[in-house]
Amino acid sequence: MGALDIINFYLVPGIVIGSIYALGAVGITLVFAILRYAHLAHGDLATLGAFLALGAVTLGGVSPYVALPVAMVLTAAAAVMIDKAFYAYLRERPRIVTVMASLGVALMVRAIVQVVWGVDSETYTRGIVRPDVWFGIRVRDRELITIFAMIALVLALHVFLQRSKWGKAMRAMSDNPDLALLSGVDNKKVVMLTWTIVGGLCAAAGVFLGLNYELKAMMGWTMLLPMFAAAILGGVGRVEGAVLGGLIVGIAEEMSTLFLPTEYKAATAFVILLLMLLVRPTGLLKGKVL
Repeated sequence: MGALDIINFYLVPGIVIGSIYALGAVGITLVFAILRYAHLAHGDLATLGAFLALGAVTLGGVSPYVALPVAMVLTAAAAVMIDKAFYAYLRERPRIVTVMASLGVALMVRAIVQVVWGVDSETYTRGIVRPDVWFGIRVRDRELITIFAMIALVLALHVFLQRSKWGKAMRAMSDNPDLALLSGVDNKKVVMLTWTIVGGLCAAAGVFLGLNYELKAMMGWTMLLPMFAAAILGGVGRVEGAVLGGLIVGIAEEMSTLFLPTEYKAATAFVILLLMLLVRPTGLLKGKVL
């Protein structure tokens, strides 16, 4: 097998799925950094966003790329409402209670998706899309859009966190919640803003997964472990770490099929997660300990 074959069949798909994992992992790392718990409904929020985009495509006859911002806004609103309806009442309870509540929310969101859209696989577009060839490297438009959209969204988030007033407030809540409250940071607004961003990122991850593969009611649940592995690998609480972790997990999953049967690809994320928790629980970029 030549170098171009490895790039075309393993590296490019790995970067694409890694970019999707990165979007989800950034949301996971924001929730843990600011709210201090592991959110198990994260993948199902991505599923909800993907199917909301499908609804816009089906009913409005628009392109999936036009439906993407609509899905991001609607999923962000859903995430804020879920927080107010369920998680807000558990703020002062032990974190494990909120974690288990998020599992219940995951099951609820998945059931809603199955009731509204059914359990069959769906796609945004029909037909075969042939890849373009650049210097022997085959890549489809949707794959390039996925990668560049991930970069654009993460850069926009980075600028927001570093430069804006509310971004600095979110960082303050992440670093020292008590000191941030004493400094006058509005905790409720920071939480609402966090869920708005997380919901939008979840929708983006779900839509791009649906664009490059297919839509299933269980798609978010299967994404959950790789996204957590990516967040922990890069360092929980570090946005750039989540991106790095997502790309590493995605590439590792695809490259593993060089040596192992395809059925074992999903286990790659679990192995990475286990090794990082044992060897370096703070992650590559020294984030918080999950």
